[in-house]
Amino acid sequence: MLRTDLTEKLLDIKRENGWTWKHITSEIGGHSPVLITAALLGQMKLTKPQAAAAAKLFELSTAEERLLNETPYRGSFPMPPTDPLIYRFYELVLVYGTTWKELIQEEFGDGIMSAIDFDFQMERQPDPKGDRVKITLSGKFLPYKYYGATGNQPLYGYRED
Repeated sequence: MLRTDLTEKLLDIKRENGWTWKHITSEIGGHSPVLITAALLGQMKLTKPQAAAAAKLFELSTAEERLLNETPYRGSFPMPPTDPLIYRFYELVLVYGTTWKELIQEEFGDGIMSAIDFDFQMERQPDPKGDRVKITLSGKFLPYKYYGATGNQPLYGYRED
């Protein structure tokens, strides 16, 4: 079975049962709704106990349970994305990406924000003009390593005061 086939099966079962991602997350437990949802969509892996809980919930075979515990191939859509909601995130990067890069590197130095050591929070903000989506991204700063640095040369690209 391909991982995409299992994802489709899980989505079919979710749909048939009228489950929400909140319900599924509460049944599987152990991580945020973002990670559990990403795992069931094939972008992350579940721990063995979580895969067992998911297998019980979705009535999966042993092979399907084990597939939920395998490290996935990540990246689930073509670029540029065609779904309007996902495209807006792409558009944000196109418009603000260079600004974010400049501001982050001015504050922290020469490096990147991790998408591995990373946290994501989403909340609904009521607004009389239409509810708003508040998204908070928090990633560890990872400085570039300057290989071969000697003497008083910096080994990492942290911001120099």
